[in-house]
Amino acid sequence: MRKLTDAEQEKIKLLTKNQVSLTLIEPTETGLKKSIMDATGSVRSYLKNENIHDYELQNQGTKNKVMLPAIIHTGFKIIKSKTSLYRPSTKKGDPRIWFYGLTKVADPNDIIGITFYNDSFQVFNLTKLEIKELIYSSILNPFQELVNAISTSENEVAFELLAMLRKIANAGPIPSMVDADTSVGRTLETALGININSSKQPDYKGIELKSFRNSRTNRKNLFAQVPDWKLSKFKSSAEILDNFGYDRDDDFKLYCTVSAITRNSQGLNLRIDNDIKQLIENSDKPEVGDFVVWTLDKLHNRLKSKHKETFWVEAESTRINNREHFQYKLVEHTKKPITSQFDLLIEQGIITLDHLIKRNSKGKVVEKGPLFKIKPKGIELLFPPSESYNLIA
Repeated sequence: MRKLTDAEQEKIKLLTKNQVSLTLIEPTETGLKKSIMDATGSVRSYLKNENIHDYELQNQGTKNKVMLPAIIHTGFKIIKSKTSLYRPSTKKGDPRIWFYGLTKVADPNDIIGITFYNDSFQVFNLTKLEIKELIYSSILNPFQELVNAISTSENEVAFELLAMLRKIANAGPIPSMVDADTSVGRTLETALGININSSKQPDYKGIELKSFRNSRTNRKNLFAQVPDWKLSKFKSSAEILDNFGYDRDDDFKLYCTVSAITRNSQGLNLRIDNDIKQLIENSDKPEVGDFVVWTLDKLHNRLKSKHKETFWVEAESTRINNREHFQYKLVEHTKKPITSQFDLLIEQGIITLDHLIKRNSKGKVVEKGPLFKIKPKGIELLFPPSESYNLIA
């Protein structure tokens, strides 16, 4: 695809701000003449990630062609159309896509925007369409209705959760459920009626809740993820503990932070090997060296699934009658993390890893991590621009 113009980039930013998730395609002169376009990698990924169509599962040949409704937006009018998704019988069956009627609105090398809503492809010429004017027009138009409908649909659950949080916050400080570092989150989830569990799924109807005591230095939890034991030298958390643990009270434990920019007191650090797409944990003990690995693909997928949409809830902690209470005050609302930034932030020491392993007096090994955590300043680097909400009226 050719480089986007500044105007095209501004149009995409405006659509993204309005929660419109889209992909782009650039028809060639030959493609428009033959009514055929290659379904590029980004288009295929969009269709698969949005559960619209998976070319990998589609057989070759015309008889396996998939037809779906399409609406082509021209501004104040629409063209009802159809989309064909298929893999030709020739050669490797490279994926193809076509929108019938596209030649009426597109010239060669225009950038075509594609989104999917209401069981139909919504297609528009990003190069030519006056996106801003249509969205903010005082005259109702189909494109404005589309953007408003998508924005409302995308924000429906968020507004519902925000209303619940404001009700909780305006009731005043809430006594802690337990005396622990995790109590700020557990107390809020209990107030919301969310069962406490160890599920990897987001907490509330697809939205992840991350609560924390107000501090400019405390790191925030991103997610927990064990290493890929099959690819690792060590095969269990117990083996990590045996090599680097220490006695503390009645437990033998390893509670430490590991960073890519320095070695900790246990001699551990992280590094990314981009050639093999792995995050590697290393020991300065010559007989140990590299001992566990994570594939970057796995970490990226965990980040995307856990933080597709997140409410970061800030609480003020006070003690009343010798019991910690939480006044929930602010929410930072983030969406769609930038996975490529994840690797950079690890290399910069902004995202770190916490081991939380111990063997109790009965000999049982318990692992609460490894936890990937991010410094407060890293949130704005890992996610597109967020929305902030005050909870106190």
